[in-house]
Amino acid sequence: MAKIRVSYEYSEAEDKSIRLGLFLIACGILSLFILGFCWLSPTLQNLQSKPANCTLVSVLHPEEMFECVFTCGTDCKGTSLYPCLQIFVNNSESNTVALLHFDEQQLVLNPKCSYVPPCERDNQKNKDNVLWWEEFFTKEFTNRSFICFFNQQRRPDDVLWRRSHDTSVLLHCVLWPMVSLLLGTLIVLLTVCARSLAVRAEALQKRKCSYEVCQDLSTGNKARDPLTTNSDPDLTSPTRTLPLFAVPVRRRDREH
Repeated sequence: MAKIRVSYEYSEAEDKSIRLGLFLIACGILSLFILGFCWLSPTLQNLQSKPANCTLVSVLHPEEMFECVFTCGTDCKGTSLYPCLQIFVNNSESNTVALLHFDEQQLVLNPKCSYVPPCERDNQKNKDNVLWWEEFFTKEFTNRSFICFFNQQRRPDDVLWRRSHDTSVLLHCVLWPMVSLLLGTLIVLLTVCARSLAVRAEALQKRKCSYEVCQDLSTGNKARDPLTTNSDPDLTSPTRTLPLFAVPVRRRDREH
């Protein structure tokens, strides 16, 4: 029997779905690397900070001013000044006095100050913002303890009031790239499996058709056979019957 050949070429829709799946896989891998370097590493470092009990020791307002950069449009930038606020607390983990910072980002932005206000063009607005936080800490945390975060290895002389990154950031950094990766892989696998099933179905259909054609040809050959198409019924009959009045003749009588 001749070998049945089936086309394995993908249709235009299948080709587009495979390209979409490969694009999602590439996006998932790329976003996993980008989010891993930009967000995952700082989050893991921030989660290493242990919670501790802190009590307010003093609130200082030094005369030193710091510069900040403000934006007022696409091509408009400038610098303004803000006062420094220093809040010292007693850390229960190390039992030492440490400088309190608003969060990890402000600790990196200005390690000398406890709070860095959003930069405004007007210096007075920056000053009023810092004074509001000074009054807030003085009223709320005097003679009472609160939760702070302490990292002995990285910053033994600093504590954080809030964490800039928590476990939800870690979840999003891993979840969405993995969803994109799994979705792209699923699309590619489903497209390949659907095409494979279609190819098998086509091969079975062709094999069935070729088998029916062979049966039709064999039936036609039997119909055209001269032995089976002879008009004499006596030749085709398996048992020939003698005529009614036929007398059998012996061989000896035939010789005489």
